Amino acid sequence: MQRFFIFLTLVLMVFSCQSSGGNNLELQILPSPTSLSISGISGLDLAEVRKAYQESYSHFVSEGSFDSWNQGIISFTSSLEKSLKKEAYKLEISEERIEIIADSPEGHWYGLMTLGQILEDSQDQLTQLPLLKISDEPALSYRAIHWDVKHHLEKKEYYYEKLDQLAAQKINAVIVEIEDKLAYELQPKVGSPDAFSIADWKEISDYAKARNIELSPLVQGLGHASFILKHEEYVHLRDDPSSDWAFNPLNEKTYEIQFDLYKDALKAFPYASYLHVGGDEVHTTGRNSGKSALELQLIWLNRVSEYAAQKGLIPIFWDDMPLKNAGVYNSIYNRNLTEAQVDSIWTSNEPELNKYVDMFPKNCVYMRWNYSIPESPGNERAMKWFLDNGFKVMGATAGQTRWNLMPQQQSNAKNIRDFALISIRNKAEGLLLTLWDDDSPHFELYGRGISNFAEYTWAGEKRTIEGVQKAFRQRTFGHTLADESYEFIDSLELAVGFWKNSLLKEGADRNRLTKLGNEAINSIIELPNLDSAGAWSEKNENRLATARKNLARIDVVLSKIEASKDRARRNHYTLEVYEQVAEVVQFSNRTLLTLAEFDEPSGESRNQAEAKLEALESEWKAIQSKVESVYGKTRQLNKPADYILDQDHHVHLANQALKFSDWQFKVEKLLVEKVKNR
Repeated sequence: MQRFFIFLTLVLMVFSCQSSGGNNLELQILPSPTSLSISGISGLDLAEVRKAYQESYSHFVSEGSFDSWNQGIISFTSSLEKSLKKEAYKLEISEERIEIIADSPEGHWYGLMTLGQILEDSQDQLTQLPLLKISDEPALSYRAIHWDVKHHLEKKEYYYEKLDQLAAQKINAVIVEIEDKLAYELQPKVGSPDAFSIADWKEISDYAKARNIELSPLVQGLGHASFILKHEEYVHLRDDPSSDWAFNPLNEKTYEIQFDLYKDALKAFPYASYLHVGGDEVHTTGRNSGKSALELQLIWLNRVSEYAAQKGLIPIFWDDMPLKNAGVYNSIYNRNLTEAQVDSIWTSNEPELNKYVDMFPKNCVYMRWNYSIPESPGNERAMKWFLDNGFKVMGATAGQTRWNLMPQQQSNAKNIRDFALISIRNKAEGLLLTLWDDDSPHFELYGRGISNFAEYTWAGEKRTIEGVQKAFRQRTFGHTLADESYEFIDSLELAVGFWKNSLLKEGADRNRLTKLGNEAINSIIELPNLDSAGAWSEKNENRLATARKNLARIDVVLSKIEASKDRARRNHYTLEVYEQVAEVVQFSNRTLLTLAEFDEPSGESRNQAEAKLEALESEWKAIQSKVESVYGKTRQLNKPADYILDQDHHVHLANQALKFSDWQFKVEKLLVEKVKNR
């Protein structure tokens, strides 16, 4: 199976298209189809097919099926045996027509999505359509993306654009972690002043539904409840009166508030099959009730699961706290444990889980989240415990590694792939790709991770990670950028990893500066002392070596982005966003090297560095202004002036100020201030 992509590429490159003077057509269908065979070149008129495709697309999104559709060039039919799975389809391009065979509207839709990619590649490469046959079906039935909007909203039109892109890659669900970005009608105090209305979210849900994407709400409960409990009106519902983190699960009013929020959320997301109730990372006290932490959590979970059942919904619950309370959680995240050691931990501690097994609601889906080592024996052991006890399990992987300007580790590709394969092997209900908004990377930066997720959840392991990256480049920018020579994201990720704390003293952390108040400036790197020239550079030798390496690395990145902007056929905005990230990172590299020049004993070098430092503030303001201009095209950058920040228990960078630049670039601003006052 791992060799399928190599085989597919060879097959697709063996035929040449006569109308283009013998140029080869290279298809990069994403996600990979189950099977594909090519027998030559069709004589279909590309313009006519494109027109028929657009008409078919418009018909489906308005009618929801092709039952009443008879277009001519493109036909939509059922299989003779009515044996195809729900989302399965067959696609055949012949000399005279294109036929999409499926036994469901979803299957017809995905056949059309694949045809759209083939058309796009043919148009990009100025070739005719190939004669081909495709048979295709997904490995996982539920393939969901997570929209975490708790720290900011995108502009409404941008959500439509993203839904179009998700549909093209056969993503069929979005779980929206809505928090205070819904203008609740039953509990209006909870909604942020800039929240979308119920009608706004319903319009987005309608748009998604028309493209075979189901939006379901995630309304945090029990823990992660700061967006509610930060308000004075709800302080009496806190488990700990001094903390806005968790509800008291023994207070009946807790459920009145929770259910009011659910009611409004379900109006905003009327097509939801699931209600994600949260429930992670929380330990409640029980207020001297004598009940254990696990028992308290299950009391709450049963109440909210009962509500979901009454509404005909399936509740989803993060599974970490029962595992922690039973003492088996650490077995999931310790890379050094053997299977035998994991078995020993579970043998000792599983009885604590089993003691309460009858309290676990049967209608709930238990979401096994693991963002770093899904392949660990403990992770699969946890999934197995739920499955062996008759519970439904769904996995959750991550497209964003926390607290950086952009995703890291090849967009977390290995972990996404591994958890998709584990989910397929264990016959899980599906997989969720979390996109946490803790430091609000621009959504364009998630694109590659979403493509990884789309590939491995639909097709399993048919492509290597590098193969998916190539397909991502072709699908996103066009075949002219598919070649590996245009790859720049991996290099940018490496430089961003250094950027985060590069201007801070050893041991200081960007995310924790706000809690230091006026003392935060003391965490900024010391400046050179002119009375001891060279000492600063010697002390920061390793930091400077990395800065030099990254300066050269980002120069190459910026050159590749510039060349890509000239050659890309679409999604130029994505390149603009990456370019701004690179410019921010390069500022830190240049600044460190300027300080090294300032530390030199030579008067000439020092004078040149002095001039650069004098211009540092204006240089940074220009970069910040450009970032805000580019990001602001699609997102609401700043929080409302009257927005109430919560207690920031998890040190979320994006929760620490109202203005985007005040939290995203606090370090850069403090550095400029320190240089000015030197």
